Formats: sequence, C-alpha cells, structure tokens
Amino acid sequence: MGKSSKDKRDAYYRLAKEQGWRARSAFKLLQLDEEFNLFEGVTRVVDLCAAPGSWSQVLSRILIKGESIGRAAWDSRQAKDRLIIDGPSIEDPQQPDGEPIKEELKPRAGVKIVAIDLQPMSPLEGITTLKADITHPSTVPLLLKALDPDTFDPSMTSASHPVDLVISDGAPDVTGLHDLDIYVQSQLLWAALNLALCVLKPGGKFVAKIFRGKDVDLLYAQLRLVFEKVRVAKPRSSRASSIEAFVVCEGFSPPNGFRASLDNPLGAGTKLPPNPELKVEKTKPSRRLREDGITELELGSESEGDEENVRWIAPFLACGDLSAYDADASYHLPKDRQSLDPVQPPTAPPYKRALEMRKAAGGAYGKTRKT
Repeated sequence: MGKSSKDKRDAYYRLAKEQGWRARSAFKLLQLDEEFNLFEGVTRVVDLCAAPGSWSQVLSRILIKGESIGRAAWDSRQAKDRLIIDGPSIEDPQQPDGEPIKEELKPRAGVKIVAIDLQPMSPLEGITTLKADITHPSTVPLLLKALDPDTFDPSMTSASHPVDLVISDGAPDVTGLHDLDIYVQSQLLWAALNLALCVLKPGGKFVAKIFRGKDVDLLYAQLRLVFEKVRVAKPRSSRASSIEAFVVCEGFSPPNGFRASLDNPLGAGTKLPPNPELKVEKTKPSRRLREDGITELELGSESEGDEENVRWIAPFLACGDLSAYDADASYHLPKDRQSLDPVQPPTAPPYKRALEMRKAAGGAYGKTRKT
C-alpha cells in the first residue's frame, strides 16, 4: 500500500493506514467475519496468497492478541459507554472500583497460523510464513510440515491435526480481458481449494476470492461437492465496479474414500460418487426480514422434472452496513490533512526492476529525462 502525493484514493485506503493495516483488504475480511462469524471457535488457520499480510494481520490481532475489531469492538464500546454513563464522571471514565477502563484482551490458546505466498512477506507476531507456489504439488508437504513440525510424516497427504479455516485473497495480475482473467482466477481458486482439502477438518470453513462471470454457477456446483453450505458475499469495502466477490463455504464434508492431491485435483477425469454424509436440503422460495433490517431472499432448490438438470444458484449477500464508506466514492479531504506513510512498505514488489531501470535512465517517480 503505497503513498500518493495527493492521497485521493478511496476512504478505505486512507482508513487502513490510519488504523495500521498493511492493506485496505483487511476490511474485507473484517466485514466477512461480521456477517458469517468466521472466527468462532477457530484456532488453526491457513492464509493463502497472503502478501502483503493484511489478512494475516487481522488473524494475528484477533486470534493471537485477542483484540476486538469491527462490530465486536463497536459492541464493546457501547457497553463501556453505558458503564461510563453510570459512573461518577463522563470526562474521567472510571470503573465502579475506581480504576480506568482498559480494553480486555482475550487471546486464544493453541493458535497456529500459516501464511503462504510467492512474494516475500514481512514477519508478523505468531505467524509462520512460507514462500511457495500454491499451484505446485511440492507446496503440500511444506504446508503440512509447517502446521505440525513435531508430527510431520512425509508419506502423509493430509494434516495430522486439521485446521479450522482456510482463507485466500489471491488474484492474478489482470489483463483487462475478462474471460481470460476469470479463467486464471478460477484456476488459482482451484489450487487453493485443493490445498484446503488436504488440511481442513470435517466441518471446517473455506473463504476465497472469485471473479463473478459467465458460468460461475459451475464453480458453485463444484464447491457443493465437498461443503454443506456455499454462499457468495460482496463486502462493502470491495468496489462495486469490481467483479470480485468471495465464496464462503462451511461444513467441510468430502466424499468417502476421497484423497486430496494436487496431482489429481478433486479426482479430475473421474466422476465422484454421491456423498451420503453431505446434507443437501431442498428449499422453497422465501423472503425473510432480519433484525438488522436486511431482507434475505431464498431462491429455492426444489424443481419439477429431472433433478440432475436443476441449476443451483448460490445465495448472494452484501456485507457491511450502509452507513459505512462507499469504496467507489470520492470523499473531500480536510485542508490540513497530511498524507501518511505506508504501514509496511513492499518487501520485494514485482515492479522493483522497472523502477531501477527508470532511475538508471535518469528518471524517477514517474518522470523521464528530457532529451
């Protein structure tokens, strides 16, 4: 997350630097957690395509340090405000026993977090980082060894102590050719899913970025082979002009006899048998008004005729309060605002070589020498 001379990027970009996040994408994971409660009972996590580390930073602060962030922090502040109102003074908040109010940290025991990316990532407290390619089969043993170094068995293809959650915010360098970009992104998701199959425990969760395009329902159908519930979410911090969204898969339940492997992803070339343990409930179209005022539409999965040809549509949810910032909007900045330095400068940006060549030619910061 670099520094702009005029700092006219979106509000989440500036807010990320003010709150100490490495990238604005941290708000996407926070808003997904607010909607789906991803971190409930979670102690072992794998973060794929992690650099520069904003999602790992969220995991470190919530799971390892025990901080309250997002809606949980808002609820905590509301409780403290009520305590302050009942206390002796509003200007000098005191607890009933006379001691200042402090944030109560709730670190979790036995937390294990592994982050993987092709690009190097600056270290984070409690995070094990690996520089590896998630599309290559050799990454599987590296991940298994990082998760359980004491009980690692090179002959095993799955984790001895499975993880609760696998997340992936990875995306290819877009070309502008939407069909090509969607295809490459689907292959990246395919690799992330196969790594998740090797380490997830039964009932585990999987969250990954997707590009919504033509025939994306085929992707949802593939995810439904191994997960009880698949939903699509669009965080408010994700620009509406972007085709990106996130699949939130819960209830991991692979078919009997299935063996995860990057050499043969999801049993490619073979037809997986029906999974009797997977609970797929048929539903009728319905409309429900939630307590927070949001209307949920269930399109239903029941249809007459041949059930094998029924097209299944994943539920779509928009995460984030409408009172939050609009990621596509431009907000006026105060006159006395000063641009902040990036929280964590890139360790090895892919454009580093291009900058070095530009400087060698006599130009820098987007300028070239006039001849």
